[in-house]
Amino acid sequence: MTATGDLPQTQLRLETVTSIEAIAASDWNRFAGDQTPLVSHEFLYALEASGCTSASTGWQPCHLRIYLDEVWVGVAPGYLKSHSRGEYVFDWAWADAWNRYGQPYYPKLLIAVPFTPCQGPRLLLTDEARAQLTPGLINQALDQLIGDLGAHSWHLLFPDDNDQKLLTWDPALHRIGCQFHWYNRDYQNFEDFLATLTSRKRKSLRKERQRVAEQGIDFQWHQGDQLDDEVLDHFFLFYQATYLKRGQSPYLNRGFFERLARILGSRLRIITAHLTTPDSTGDIPEPGATIAAALFLVGADTLYGRYWGCLEDYNHLHFETCYYQGIELAIELGLDRFDAGAQGEHKLVRGFEPVLTHSWHGIDNPGFQEAVRNFCEEEAVDVEGYQAAALKALPYRQDDIPSSTGPKLTKL
Repeated sequence: MTATGDLPQTQLRLETVTSIEAIAASDWNRFAGDQTPLVSHEFLYALEASGCTSASTGWQPCHLRIYLDEVWVGVAPGYLKSHSRGEYVFDWAWADAWNRYGQPYYPKLLIAVPFTPCQGPRLLLTDEARAQLTPGLINQALDQLIGDLGAHSWHLLFPDDNDQKLLTWDPALHRIGCQFHWYNRDYQNFEDFLATLTSRKRKSLRKERQRVAEQGIDFQWHQGDQLDDEVLDHFFLFYQATYLKRGQSPYLNRGFFERLARILGSRLRIITAHLTTPDSTGDIPEPGATIAAALFLVGADTLYGRYWGCLEDYNHLHFETCYYQGIELAIELGLDRFDAGAQGEHKLVRGFEPVLTHSWHGIDNPGFQEAVRNFCEEEAVDVEGYQAAALKALPYRQDDIPSSTGPKLTKL
């Protein structure tokens, strides 16, 4: 499939392929770079090879090859979707509106990392191409592409700042959201981080960590290239439990995690929590039992916390496993940022800062465009107000926290 948008002496062409295997890993990764494993050929291949992204799951691969003046300049992860599950930018209300008026909403073209609400590059382009392209050219090419594909809309989710510059175009539909990320300000250890918090919050975090230790729980890290079947079995059991507790089926299967660990190696980390002393009730697993686990991915400057699970509840175990252990790993690896996943106001009081996220949308039905635009604009007012309030509630000792993300705070 091709789509063309024209500006004077510049032609952009989008071509799609129905499997990541249609593009050599070396070709894909020379455009993707090494900033994040989430857009690597290896990650996307693991999703397809394990059957997690397929026509039968409603995630038909539809990856983009991007040509500028007939020169291959980039790629993008794409999918034809027959539903809106696993995206984390919720458009169920839009689909319902289309349905009420007898209009088809699906299929839609999704440019995103499946099941992963993490900001990052989506338009994987050479620097030279990025300098030549314009938002209007890209948006128009995507508008034409959905017509060629028989889709009714396109959606590009969680782009980074570089992609934002190529997507910011007045006719396009823009949504924002809010997540909480932790920033490393050259901390040498966890105590360095605690020193930047107010006294009350510092004591609170120490108490939480102490309570976990008092329950006789310790932790062990495992790299992807050193995982054994027992660790993977435990992790996958806990991962499934997280979804089943909410009455949902998990998106990912064991085969995906097994492949991902093998091909990402040290860029994948799993932490397991273990019981070291028996509880007085005797109604808990035997000492040494694995009671919880979480998975992390390591990028060039960002740690991504993705999946967590446990079978029994322990005081503050989630915070320790998913946040505090992740912060310590980010400090140890010298990473700038820790993205621990979507939502979660409870992250705020633990030093995670409110960050605006973005998505861009194009729809082929002009009758709905104004309604959707109004929805996005009204929603943005609420989200920006929420972020402003959250910034004021940060637990850091500084009186004035800048509104930009990742401010460089000075320890007092």
